[in-house]
Amino acid sequence: MNILRQNASRSTRLFKHTKRATVRRSSAVVGQSCPPNRSAPPSFPCVDAHAAREARLQQGFQDAISATQPSSASSSSGPEPPYARPSPRSCKIYHHSEPLELVYSESLRSFDIAYETWGTLSAKKDNVILLHTGLSASSHAASTEANPSEGWWEKFIGPGKALDTNQFYIICTNVLGGCYGSTGPSSFRPTDSSPDGAPQVRERYGTGFPVLSIFDMVRAQFKLLDGLGIDEVYASVGSSMGAMQSLAAGWLFPERVGKVVSISGTARSSPSAIAMRFAQRSVLMADPNWNKGFYYDGLPPHTGMKLARQIATITYRSGPEWDLRFGRKLRPSGELPARNSPASGPRIPALCPDFLIETYLDHQGEQFCLKYDANSLIYISKAMDLFDMTLSSLESLNLTPRGPRSAPPPVPPSHAALPCPDHYRSQLSHSKSHPPPNNPPVHLPDLAEGLRPLSRTPVLILGVQSDILFPVEQQREVADALRITGNDMVSYFELGGVWGHDTFLLDVMNVGGAIRGFLS
Repeated sequence: MNILRQNASRSTRLFKHTKRATVRRSSAVVGQSCPPNRSAPPSFPCVDAHAAREARLQQGFQDAISATQPSSASSSSGPEPPYARPSPRSCKIYHHSEPLELVYSESLRSFDIAYETWGTLSAKKDNVILLHTGLSASSHAASTEANPSEGWWEKFIGPGKALDTNQFYIICTNVLGGCYGSTGPSSFRPTDSSPDGAPQVRERYGTGFPVLSIFDMVRAQFKLLDGLGIDEVYASVGSSMGAMQSLAAGWLFPERVGKVVSISGTARSSPSAIAMRFAQRSVLMADPNWNKGFYYDGLPPHTGMKLARQIATITYRSGPEWDLRFGRKLRPSGELPARNSPASGPRIPALCPDFLIETYLDHQGEQFCLKYDANSLIYISKAMDLFDMTLSSLESLNLTPRGPRSAPPPVPPSHAALPCPDHYRSQLSHSKSHPPPNNPPVHLPDLAEGLRPLSRTPVLILGVQSDILFPVEQQREVADALRITGNDMVSYFELGGVWGHDTFLLDVMNVGGAIRGFLS
């Protein structure tokens, strides 16, 4: 909390300085004329929007959330799929009543994991695909009978799709630390029954929640699998932060994970990504409503959340896409105050969103700021920063690597008669190769040693050439490290296009085709 104390100290110094300066100015301007009043005061609709949101929240937080949820049919947010807050009735809840050991903190006394499923579990329970989400997504990856709204990976899940529900049983969870049904900072602490039977006062964790790691999230997911009686998953599939989870799942449980799919991920968070996520947390924690993480009985830090989402949106897309979609176009003059559209002369620039790209970022922040828990963003983004699968980092956390899987890789249910290794290696002829880097990163051998438990697990790695959040060099790095371990079952592909990091959500043909080929 040093940063919070620094902010408080800075505010005190500035207050004293401003008070002295005000006194000096008051003495100096006696007898001087004031500048003339402007006939039309400046208009700042973006500032007014913050004030209006604050007023709505004062009237009732839950009503404000309902009123600000975007419609799944709206296309104003661009090509991204919706990230609507799911109904608690639309997902299943697994409750784990025993402590969960954590990497950085004391054990979590108990926890809930929210999850949804698609397809039919086979009699042998051997057709399971564990699907991992990105930072802000819920368990609602595709529509279900309980929740028919479109999910965040709707076009990839279903009969004949990349995750074929005719063959596989797909499980997707809301991660530990999240706010969509799983235990996280917004959850109530477990309480013991009072000896005298008096009701216990329930309180939320807030920032009293333990610091999490990606490994903790995966261990919680496998507790769910244990509860469902599932010993092994056919494949672990993840994108963005989910790719980190997918690699961690194969590393933690090499005998229980048949194949690993890593899309737009990394095995070691880069300094640039850490810097971006730090900037998001900084603006969020600077919001006075954040209150050091204890805001659940008051107003949420909606202004900080909006700014954090705007920063995140920039990292999810790419410059070439901005040029194609928005260019340097300005918003229509009819949407501006009259003072900005004079009858003659040039248009007067607005200090609030004026360029179309500005209106897009403003919309992205506006539709997100009341939909996700601020503390969940802080905790989960920090877990991403801490993720590092080099051997030296793993050993510093007392994480002991297991031996690689001894069983051959599984074959899909529809090809059960085929010899496993030969069938799988026949798919590698389409894998993209890349020349060794001229200056390989100094940590590459350390990363290879860290990834050694995956040396006998088939791995599909998809990178995006326009990705600035998880640059394609990081995908190559994972493929190179795995091949150094002797893994000859690594499929690697690079995706083109201009959509940046979010390509894994949008490029259905190429992403879906690569996954379908790898799993078949």
